This record gives sequence, C-alpha cells and structure tokens, in this order.
Amino acid sequence: MPDTVAATAIPTRRRKSRRPVWEEPPTRIGQMSKGVILTLIVLAVVFPLWVVVITSLSTQEAINRAGGLVVIPTDVSLQAYREIFSGGVVTRAVMVSLGVTAIGTAFSLTVTVMAAYGLSRPGSLLHRPLLFTVLLTFLFVPGLIPTYLLVSSLGLIDSYAALILPTAVSAFNLVVMRSFFMGIPSELIDSARIDGAGEFRILTRIVLPLSKAVTAVVGMFYAVGYWNAFFNALLYLHDNRKWPLQMVLRTYVLDAQHMPGVGASADADIVGGAVPTLAIRMAVVVIAILPVLAIYPFVQRHFTKGVIIGAIKG
Repeated sequence: MPDTVAATAIPTRRRKSRRPVWEEPPTRIGQMSKGVILTLIVLAVVFPLWVVVITSLSTQEAINRAGGLVVIPTDVSLQAYREIFSGGVVTRAVMVSLGVTAIGTAFSLTVTVMAAYGLSRPGSLLHRPLLFTVLLTFLFVPGLIPTYLLVSSLGLIDSYAALILPTAVSAFNLVVMRSFFMGIPSELIDSARIDGAGEFRILTRIVLPLSKAVTAVVGMFYAVGYWNAFFNALLYLHDNRKWPLQMVLRTYVLDAQHMPGVGASADADIVGGAVPTLAIRMAVVVIAILPVLAIYPFVQRHFTKGVIIGAIKG
C-alpha cells in the first residue's frame, strides 16, 4: 500500500514541475503590482498633458504665482487661444499644416496603395527589380546633401511641394500594405478577371474594401508624419509665411525666439514685439497635439488587424 501511494505521488510532482510559468494562476501580489505599474504608466503619460493644457488656460498672474507651469487650475482664461487665432503667424501655420497633411496623406496613400498592389501580383511588370529597389532603401538611405541638391534641381525650394514629395512614399508602409494584399485569396481576384474586370476595378472594388484596416493605419501613419514634420520646412522653406505649425512650434515655443510680424494682428504684434508668454507657448503645443489625439481613437482598433496580421502574412 505505501508503494502504491509513492508511485502515484511521483508523477504528480513531475507534472507540477513541468507546468509552464504562464499557466500558473496569478497571485494577489502579482495582480496588485500590475495595477500599480499600469497606474504609474498612465500618470506618466497623462500628467504632462494635464500640465500643458492647464498652463495654456491660465492667466499670467496664475503662472507667476505657480512659478512656471501650472498644475492646479485657479484663474482659467482663453486669452492665449484668442491671441493665437487672431489671424497671425500661428493661424497661418495651422492652415498650412492642415493643407499639407490633407494633400500629402491623400497623395502618399494613393501612390502606396497602387504600388503595393502592383508589387503584390507575382506576374506584374518588373516585379522583382522594383521590389528589390524598395527593400534596398531599408539598408541605404540617401544622404542629406544629395536630397537637397535633387530638390533644388527640381525647383522645389520655397514651395509647398518640398514638404510632400521628398517623403511621399514610406518603404515600411509599402511593404506592410503589400504583405496584407498578398494575404487576400487569389480566387477572388481570378474570378473577377474571368468576369472581365480590369486591374483598377479589382483594386477599387475587391482589394480595397477588404483592406480597410491596413489602409486606415497606413493613412494615419502618413497623416501623423506630415503633421509632425518640420525638418523639410527647415531645409527647403525660406519664407516664414509658408512655415507649417511644427516649424513655428520649434521657433516659437522651444527656442522662444522673436517671430517677425507678418500681419497686422494681435498675434503678429505679440510674436514680433516680445518673447511669447508661457501660456501662449503651451497653447501652441496643445494645438499641435490635438489633431493626433482626436484621430487616434478612431484608428486604434485597426492596428492589430491592419499591421500585425499583414506583417505575419508577409
């Protein structure tokens, strides 16, 4: 009888020792530590945004009492936003950024979709050389001086096209979208060809409706990239009237420089006459991050389906 008990006990101990760690039930300490860590991460993300927003809504007296950035709101005022949107430098920069983002995203998304669909078809013209060229850009990036000389030779200096064309297509977005297109069943495309549909009709009526997730994610990548871009403006734009918002943010907020008055408005007088106040600088930061925060919740649900699945299928 004791031998029987020992024989049954030994395999039980072996099964427990071979059990993976992730199959163990969570302990109370582990659950509490996860909650504490997640709470700290959320606070680390939300607290700076809270400080920036509250400072932008504070009066100069409240900022002086706080000694700088305001954490607890006392005197709430919209004066900073009124001065910004009174028709001066920042207002013009917002309009430029909106236009560049809208046009650039539409152009980049159109070119990326068409190129990705062509490269996803094995029998397309120059399939392998073009795909090799796209993949080669991951290893070899053109230098700053050749890029500037190319833009200058094309006559794009001091034009809005210089903010779009040099970065119109991202190789990463192209590869991700191509991988997703390759995961679409070939039977659907073959049946459409048998019915007499052309490639453009197949792309617009079959492929794109099945690729809404990856299209939304790639479109958001392009939109965020155009909205946050300032380096192209720094290189190619000499007229400050054409500066996008991020370029104004760099000069107006980070460097706290005097911006030249470019219009007879309160904003232009403030920017051109003195270093901008902290409330105005924080208001510019809020305006710069607000569109991204507004768009992201609508696209976030597509990330897993649009990018991760597409990358795995590739």
